[in-house]
Amino acid sequence: MASSFFGRLENRGVIRLGGEDRRAFLQGLISNDIGLCTQESAIYAALLTPQGKFLHDLFIIEGDGDYLIDCEEARAEDLLKRLAAYKLRAKVTLADARGEFEVWGIRNQKSDVGCQKIYVDPRLPELGERMLVKKGVAPAGKQSIFAEYDRHRLALGVADGSRDMLIEKSTLAEGNFDLLNGVSWSKGCYVGQELTARMHYRALVKKRMFPVRIEGDAPAFGAAIKVGDEEIGDMRSSCGDRGLVLLNVEKAHMAIQKNTALTCGASRLIATKPAWMS
Repeated sequence: MASSFFGRLENRGVIRLGGEDRRAFLQGLISNDIGLCTQESAIYAALLTPQGKFLHDLFIIEGDGDYLIDCEEARAEDLLKRLAAYKLRAKVTLADARGEFEVWGIRNQKSDVGCQKIYVDPRLPELGERMLVKKGVAPAGKQSIFAEYDRHRLALGVADGSRDMLIEKSTLAEGNFDLLNGVSWSKGCYVGQELTARMHYRALVKKRMFPVRIEGDAPAFGAAIKVGDEEIGDMRSSCGDRGLVLLNVEKAHMAIQKNTALTCGASRLIATKPAWMS
């Protein structure tokens, strides 16, 4: 893995959410506590269906009288529409800010040219920092390619929105939101809370994502993963020889403890348990 990274996170975009009711509005919708969000510290959260299934992952940081939300660039319009559907009489404003900002990642380097906001990734410090950069004003420094960041993310075992989660199907526990500072267990109600809380408090989590090292060709998204003849999960995103897989937790721990390779087609996968999962 590269020890440093500096470049645009090309699959991420930015929207704005303002208005005097912005804090209460978000607090009733997202999985994390908006009270933890400041101008220096971002929060990681998800927007869920009423049934508790994944819709969007969000990084939220406080701006000047509004919130700047780092979301999936290709799905920013969908996020805006879903937020607007909950607006009703709330005094909030929504705006597409992809024409104003780009999202950059930086690790073990320094640069703030054209940077509006910079914050440590709230999921894991090892992921480095995220920067909201003014569009058209590229920060100074030698730029890395996105694949370098992606491979580092995968090696750490961290999911990346709908590249790893199934829209309207995945639970937050499957994407490890509950272990990566994406869920508050002490805030009030929010959309989709019932399933998320029930799985947590009743220990109903059966599947989670794990990082793997790939020997052979990277399997396609959704390809079945086996131990021997037994199917225990499926493939998610990959980059080079690194990938993420969704596995039965019990079966995964057993394979890791016994150092048993998983198979996916003609490829072998070596799963590990990240330190943060402990």
